[in-house]
Amino acid sequence: MQFLVIKKRSLVFILLIFLTIASASVWYYMNLNTLPVMNQPSQDQARVIHMVTGEFKSTTEDGKEIEAYRWDPGTILINKGEKVKLVIYGVNGKEHPFMIEGTNIKGTVKKGEETVVDLQFDQEGTYRLICLTHPDKNSSGPMIAYIVVD
Repeated sequence: MQFLVIKKRSLVFILLIFLTIASASVWYYMNLNTLPVMNQPSQDQARVIHMVTGEFKSTTEDGKEIEAYRWDPGTILINKGEKVKLVIYGVNGKEHPFMIEGTNIKGTVKKGEETVVDLQFDQEGTYRLICLTHPDKNSSGPMIAYIVVD
């Protein structure tokens, strides 16, 4: 008569493999009907990205008030050739005239208003969205956002 001898170490290893497969199966079946977090527009529709103008203020130890303006979010990622509708809402600052470096795109964001910019880049790279009022530290900036095209 033959006996099958299973060592404790082998039994633990087989149990771990079984639990891993069972966990992966449960996770897979629970996520079959999930939807993506972002709405994926059809090829004809532009993806909408929202951005706002913002301001930080502070006072130094010697009583000097300092401030800096910014775009929020500061970086957006889009795919090469993707149609994007950038909707910028003016929250802080009276107005922010802007340009997108490397393009002919220019405009102005005014406080309390939305400015809509249609984007579609045919070349990969990083394009800077620059506020012409706040381009550097000396003018309460730099108010620069980065559009990364992949």
